[in-house]
Amino acid sequence: MKLTHSLFLLLALSLALNNALGQSANKLTLFASGLTSPVSIAHAGDSRLFVADQRGYIRIISSTGIVNTQPFLDITNRVVYGGERGLLGIAFHPNYKTNGYFYVNYVGKGDSTHISRFKINTGDANVADPQSELKLMTIFQPYQNHKGGDMKFGPDGYLYIGMGDGGSGGDPGNRAQNPKELLGKMLRIDVDHGNTYAIPESNPFYNSTATKGEIWALGLRNPWRFSFDRLTGELWIADVGQNAYEEINLQPANSPGGENYGWRCYEGNQTYNIGGCIPAASLTFPVYAYPHGTECSVTGGYVYRGSSLSPHYGSYFFADYCSDRIWTLHKVSGNWVKEDFGQYTGNNFSTFGEDANGQLYIAGARSGKIFRINDLTTGIIQNENQADIKIIQTPFSNKIRIDSSPNMQSKMQIEVFDIRAIKHVEVNVRETEYDLNLELLPAGIYLLKITIDGKSQVQKLILGK
Repeated sequence: MKLTHSLFLLLALSLALNNALGQSANKLTLFASGLTSPVSIAHAGDSRLFVADQRGYIRIISSTGIVNTQPFLDITNRVVYGGERGLLGIAFHPNYKTNGYFYVNYVGKGDSTHISRFKINTGDANVADPQSELKLMTIFQPYQNHKGGDMKFGPDGYLYIGMGDGGSGGDPGNRAQNPKELLGKMLRIDVDHGNTYAIPESNPFYNSTATKGEIWALGLRNPWRFSFDRLTGELWIADVGQNAYEEINLQPANSPGGENYGWRCYEGNQTYNIGGCIPAASLTFPVYAYPHGTECSVTGGYVYRGSSLSPHYGSYFFADYCSDRIWTLHKVSGNWVKEDFGQYTGNNFSTFGEDANGQLYIAGARSGKIFRINDLTTGIIQNENQADIKIIQTPFSNKIRIDSSPNMQSKMQIEVFDIRAIKHVEVNVRETEYDLNLELLPAGIYLLKITIDGKSQVQKLILGK
């Protein structure tokens, strides 16, 4: 095992451990409660969070976690609620501050999906005008499940819409692979042009007579939450499986679109029903898939881009609705590595959200609670006293040279923690130069803490093969 030189982050921070180091309670902080069936969290570029209630409400939560008693939007009289139906998604226009437009995805009369635009009430920034609805798209749904429902504006300014395959089990109509159907697809539309919308000329099937032009990608079963990495522009899609595997797909930021993610031909990386399917070489398989057990339904999240000092900076967060377990996913030496973030039962985690600053939140549909994911989940806090230490990586090896002051008389305590705050290494030495060998540690993100006379220095590092 070697230290990956290009990923070794030199952060000479003055940090110390608190008493609650590594406990799950420190990883999540209760932010708001008293909600009912929250399924989507969005921001409008300011300090507020907007939470979509599946019954047909959108509520505002202040930066201090206070839930406004008056809904931002109430369309319960238009929403068909029950099971996987209801108000499922919300997205704010990139120019919301000037035009006041936001978009919702809901299931209405006749079990049809409606993509609609609403406008803010000009007299009150905390109330929208329910009469301002402009329906952009109406898509008939043959069954009561697999609605998808998430929406996001991409870095390109276009609105992306995740559509499930229409429901039942096994996609009996083979809709996800049907290029003439909008179901089972990722759609991409231009809401700033056309009568209600336009199809971007850069869409992969813009000029096609065989495939609907709104389609950006195919082969999805029930994309339950997708997101864009706000730093790289990569598109992450979590797709709920049939009865064996849950999957996470990743689309590069420079993709021209047109990927086929394989459903109903494949579930995860395994064959499901390949009759009439295109060759596997033409499909895009998930970057990660996990089997059913206590888990049964993936809830997609975000790449964490809050505090750059967090050990989770650059990691993708996701959860499982059934087990209430949260994980992170990051790449080490070309391989995807999953880290357990903890299990928090009684929530039925239904969605993640990101605020204007990149801080992450997660909602429980059952508990009605919104939790904030802590920046420094290991419990490390700042300390003004910093040890006079140099930490030097031996390039392309598993050794670290630690140099302290030549006049040092006290012991030097060296500790290595993983992101769950589990201590893997602890040594106490009096040498002014010490070579630390981390060959036995598995690949992953670690924190190296060195303490001399109560003064500490912590350095984040990523170990790879």
